Amino acid sequence: MNKQATKLGLGTFIGMTMALCATVRSIPSIAATGWSQITYMIFAVLFFALPVALISGELGTMLQADGGPQLWVKTALGEKWGFVTAWLLWVQMFPGMVMVASTIGPLWGNTFGNVSLGNNHWFILANILGFYWIITILNLRFDMAKVGGNVGVWLGVYIPIVIMLVMGISALFKEGIDPASYLGTFSVSKLLPNLGNLQTLQYFAAISFIYTGIEMSSVFIPRLNNAKKTYTRGIFIALVGLILMNILNGILVANAVPNGQIQLSNITQPILLWCQILGWPTIIANIFSFMVVIGVLIQLSAWVTGPSKAMTQVARDGQLPASFGYHKTNRYGVSRNVVLTQSVCISLFALLYGVMKNVNNVFLTLTNATTVIYALVYILIAVALIKLRQTQPDLERPYRLGKTGNALAYLVAYALIFGIIVIIAATFLASDLIQSIFVIVITLILFVIPLIIDRNKNKEWMIQVQADLQSTNNF
Repeated sequence: MNKQATKLGLGTFIGMTMALCATVRSIPSIAATGWSQITYMIFAVLFFALPVALISGELGTMLQADGGPQLWVKTALGEKWGFVTAWLLWVQMFPGMVMVASTIGPLWGNTFGNVSLGNNHWFILANILGFYWIITILNLRFDMAKVGGNVGVWLGVYIPIVIMLVMGISALFKEGIDPASYLGTFSVSKLLPNLGNLQTLQYFAAISFIYTGIEMSSVFIPRLNNAKKTYTRGIFIALVGLILMNILNGILVANAVPNGQIQLSNITQPILLWCQILGWPTIIANIFSFMVVIGVLIQLSAWVTGPSKAMTQVARDGQLPASFGYHKTNRYGVSRNVVLTQSVCISLFALLYGVMKNVNNVFLTLTNATTVIYALVYILIAVALIKLRQTQPDLERPYRLGKTGNALAYLVAYALIFGIIVIIAATFLASDLIQSIFVIVITLILFVIPLIIDRNKNKEWMIQVQADLQSTNNF
């Protein structure tokens, strides 16, 4: 019989949520937009992060069984679209986790003072494959979600954030605003994006999707102490923390890096510049890089089990062939077969770093593919909220958008859909033709596959799944 997983408190849950999407590695992309990062961030919060948090608050506390977004969409739109949601959440990891893991190589280079090695595409590939497989094995053998929430997130996220804030603020007080930096002198016009250069829009998607994944913490609801209150409080505390972390650090880094010289994959660059300004030893940058490596590994670890739980749930609903074994889990509720399958697919996507030498092009393509695939999930979630308000108005909602009526819920859902449309449009406008075609083809293929599987669903799948689970329960 499976051992029951340990219950999680508010502090651990906040740490796990922050670990899903909190990282300092995204700061250079924010800083590269200068003063316009404020406008980008306001849009990202109003039309993406806040709507996602509000919708997740209602749906997550209303439907508290395993499954998260997959359960929400399934309840509202039926098994087929619930399966599509789970599938998209899973497959977006393939390019997405390669993108995240690709920062490990440059960070190791800075840790040991060898920047050129860190930017070598073969070295980056080796780090992606090596560390992701190590994380996969650890997640199969230990309850890594709890480790990441309690301990690792402090070493890899919170402490590096504090280091950046302390050094950035100290440098700002010493030198003031540098007119030659990305921040430069302030003017109202600089708050608006430069539409004359569409390439600047590539940062729009990057900034908005900093908050991607905040809703995935809902899969841990069954493990929370006092889930109804803990989830709502935790998700909002985590969101506020993410907003403050990103915009404050973005402004400080923008003021440190000379205009035109920012290195998007090198978060240690501003640390070295601040060391020069403040006269502090550069070993701080080496230590900082090592801690950020830990943060990236924690994020990867958190994503190993999140989407896999949704795939396990749809497998138990008979949506996948029982022969896949996705319905079987270990004592921590993790499906070995799901995790191993995703690790193989991620490894295949990682091979792009072996066949393409231009690291920036690979990184941008993977970012765009992840953005578009994940955007489809958020649209389904927004539609699910609207549908459930219409079909199940009397269902208990511990956290409800608006005391009466549906106006606020609809407004939030439509705001999210609008935000998603703008983000996708900006993504394609900022990409060249070949990249756009690649992203569209990959998205269409990954979207069509679950529809084909659903069309060929066999009742025997469910019969075998039930037999296997019954056999396990009797063990």
